[in-house]
Amino acid sequence: MNMRARFTKSNMLAGAIALIVSGLAWSADTIKIGDINSYKSQPVFTDGYKKGMELAVEQINAAGGVDGKKLELITRDDNANPGDAIRQAEDLINREHVDVLAGAFYAHIGTALSDYAKQKKRFVLITEALSDNIVWSAGNRYTYRLDASTYMLTSALVDEAVKLHKKRWALVYPNYEFGTAVASAFKTLLKARQPDVEFVTEQAPPFGKVDAGSVVQALVDAKPDAMFNALFGADLAKFIREGTTRSFFGEQLPVLSIITGQPEYLEPLKDEIPPNWTVTGYPWYSIDTPAHKAFVDAYHAKFGTENLRFGSIIGYSAIQSIAAGIKASGGKTDSESMVDAFSGLKVNTPDGPLEYRKIDHQATWGLYVGKLAVKDGGGVMVDYTFKPGETLLPSDDEVRKLRPAE
Repeated sequence: MNMRARFTKSNMLAGAIALIVSGLAWSADTIKIGDINSYKSQPVFTDGYKKGMELAVEQINAAGGVDGKKLELITRDDNANPGDAIRQAEDLINREHVDVLAGAFYAHIGTALSDYAKQKKRFVLITEALSDNIVWSAGNRYTYRLDASTYMLTSALVDEAVKLHKKRWALVYPNYEFGTAVASAFKTLLKARQPDVEFVTEQAPPFGKVDAGSVVQALVDAKPDAMFNALFGADLAKFIREGTTRSFFGEQLPVLSIITGQPEYLEPLKDEIPPNWTVTGYPWYSIDTPAHKAFVDAYHAKFGTENLRFGSIIGYSAIQSIAAGIKASGGKTDSESMVDAFSGLKVNTPDGPLEYRKIDHQATWGLYVGKLAVKDGGGVMVDYTFKPGETLLPSDDEVRKLRPAE
């Protein structure tokens, strides 16, 4: 009995060791990327986002991986809650043993993950959350951001605002960090370019709870010469429908609107698109560069002929960025190596090259600015131009005043 027991224990120990060794060998050949995002609350963005990531992982692995190692993507939902986002980050690191953390759609989630990166000294790539504080007032060594910031989005439209020579402006934006940051940037940038400008009303309804009737009535009463809008999603749809019903929108009222030209927000409106709004967006259907065409063709080959989303190219470029960072680090994935690799990292994306700036860790993601129009029963961007991201950011001296010294 004793011999049998010893033999059984010996076999069990040997089996356990074999499993551990096998697991180590497997993980040594795999780089795990953990993404935390609002998959349930923002499916219109995150569905395309996840598909973009999956396409990039598939292409990179088919080409031999990164320094011979294959990529694996693990996603977690944050329930649009900062506390849940941090718990998911801990789970990904401690249970899934991911090498790299990425994600965040909402501003408050991005801010929470940025603080987590600082406290834990853990590299995090914020992929979409737009708040300026992520790279400026709350910026830190361990946090980088891919998508254009609220400042960049606003900066892309200020030239168009100045061209209008309008004095009385109204602002509409959601009352949370993203909206207030956009409004502040617009007022600051426009006032610097046009000192006599007046902001006659600011309507800041709670996010997701816009009372479109009262907002439009307040705008009508203020009699603005032009309007700047930062509402999006369901709030934007309600606002546009109410404004159209009351004949508030028209060629007599120029409107500048950030992110409205993204397919996520145009498609639900269908033919209710207000014509001639000037917007930032993603006209994927008519971008004719070779790199972008190749991306669209590959996306359709994998997922069918469904329309792309802005999330699609962000997710794809996020994985490209992480792969480029790992390659630049010599295959290392520890946080210090990734931080150093991303400082000044240049990445070729379907929208052209970008750089993760050393001074504030913001990527120079470029933006399309154009007009809205209705085509085949749906909204599109027309007459657009591309504005390189590096032209939309403040000077290094200004950034030094905005970002704490490290």
